[in-house]
Formats: sequence, structure tokens, C-alpha cells
Amino acid sequence: MWARSLAAGLLGLPLTVGVVGLAALLWPGPLRDHTLVLLVCACPIWVGALALPFQLRSATRAWIVMTAITALCFAAIHGLKFIGWVRIA
Repeated sequence: MWARSLAAGLLGLPLTVGVVGLAALLWPGPLRDHTLVLLVCACPIWVGALALPFQLRSATRAWIVMTAITALCFAAIHGLKFIGWVRIA
């Protein structure tokens, strides 16, 4: 139980930031038009990220899944920036 709580506590916020950041980059239109919507959506995404480790079968699987999803989100952000599909000012 402690290992799952630690996974949720340490990886929940970075996972939320990665998902919301990816959504902000891929959402069409200027950022100022949908910033508030993304900020409001960040809270339920964070709650979901905190609950995810407790839905998995083991603490090891929780760490692996949370780390993999977080790494994929940030890799996608940097990959989109690298190939030139988005510009981060």
C-alpha cells in the first residue's frame, strides 16, 4: 500500500502536467482561448492519476505504468517540438 501511495504522490503531478501540456500543444487555436478549460480539467486528471496506482494489481506494476505514461507524455511533447509540429515559446 505504501509503495502505491508513493507512486501516486511522486508521479501523479508530473503525469498530470504531461497530459495537460500535451493537450495544450495539440488543441487547435491560440493558447489564450483554452487555457482556463485546461486548468479546470487539470484537477480531475490529477485525481485520476492519483487513483491509477490503486487500480493496478501490484505496486511494481503501478510504478512501471505510471513511469511509462509520464515518460511517454513528455517524450511526445519533445518529439512534437523536435519535428516542428508545435512551437514552444
